[in-house]
Amino acid sequence: MQQIYLDHNATTPIRPEVVEAMLPYFAGTFGNPSSVHWAGRQAKQALETARDLVAELIGAKSSEMLFTSGGTESNNLALHGVLRPRKATPFRIVTTPIEHSSVLETVKALGTDVASVEVVTLAVNGQGRVSPSALEAALTPDTALVSIGLANHEIGTLQPIQELSPMIRERAIPFHVDAVQAAGKIPVDVNRLGVDILSLSAHKIYGPKGIGALYVRQGTPLSAVFRGGPQEREKRPGTENVAAAVGFGCAAQLCAQDIESTPPRLIHLIARLWDGIQQHIPDVVRHTPTQACLPNTLNVGFAGASGEGLMMGLDLAGVAVSTGSACAAGSVEPSHVLLAVGCDKAGAKSAIRFSVGRDTTEEDIETVIRILPCIVERVRKAGRSG
Repeated sequence: MQQIYLDHNATTPIRPEVVEAMLPYFAGTFGNPSSVHWAGRQAKQALETARDLVAELIGAKSSEMLFTSGGTESNNLALHGVLRPRKATPFRIVTTPIEHSSVLETVKALGTDVASVEVVTLAVNGQGRVSPSALEAALTPDTALVSIGLANHEIGTLQPIQELSPMIRERAIPFHVDAVQAAGKIPVDVNRLGVDILSLSAHKIYGPKGIGALYVRQGTPLSAVFRGGPQEREKRPGTENVAAAVGFGCAAQLCAQDIESTPPRLIHLIARLWDGIQQHIPDVVRHTPTQACLPNTLNVGFAGASGEGLMMGLDLAGVAVSTGSACAAGSVEPSHVLLAVGCDKAGAKSAIRFSVGRDTTEEDIETVIRILPCIVERVRKAGRSG
């Protein structure tokens, strides 16, 4: 059976060049980068070269990059690291209802654990976009942090970060942006965006799992969440995963080289997929905006069909898609993102997300267009009879 992978927002296949770059650091170059002898120095040099490459992907300085275990840790470190010193005094956090769970759950925990925390969740429009005027109205003197994702993981909406950042920065409020889904798919430059803290993850850009990074603009206060060592400028103690960091650096370098040429091809594939769905399947709704969105993402609702049923039907046919974030897989609740943009529960539960990647072919898309109508009809029929 042919296998077609259309779930690149969940994770991407690691590139062969990345695997090759990592291999020496599993055996021959095995030193601890904190050791001062020759073995440690070799590992340290590799770690810092990787840091340089990840920094270059987002236009940052190497000294502003911290390695973490992934996007979830980066988001947690950003929020706790900025807010922990403020726990003694009342403060406000501003975010949106469509953030990744690693942001929303952390904000929720902070709001529960600290009585003096006020969480302001900005409404989004039907395309999942924040209103600049609503944000400005939410920025009070006691606002301690704003956290807004650059690209939504489920529907692909891009937030107008460059428009939002000046009003945040002029009030000297730290601005955290989750760029895990954006980096490698669109150009990301921390200086153009005007952000203070930014989260990244390697496995979203054809690198290894278990390694991420946090950009922290020079001068932005950030406290350590863990204790135990001087690694990562005393912000994230523990022996660094050198092999994974090297893989991250290699993946970042390759993505930087492809960042101009790849998006147009992905846009073409998504456009063809949407055209085919519209042409052959009735009663569908596109949740992904047609403008200002990720080039590789298409979230579609199929009225009268279960998203879980569609996903399983496609899986049996060899096609991998998702009903939303991989971190929420198995949840019986409808997508919080789709509810926030105005879907009712039934509509939210009828959606699936297609996310294409650098290895996706036009033949893959044509195959999905050919097999999907029968799967949709079968799932809809099962729902009616049930």
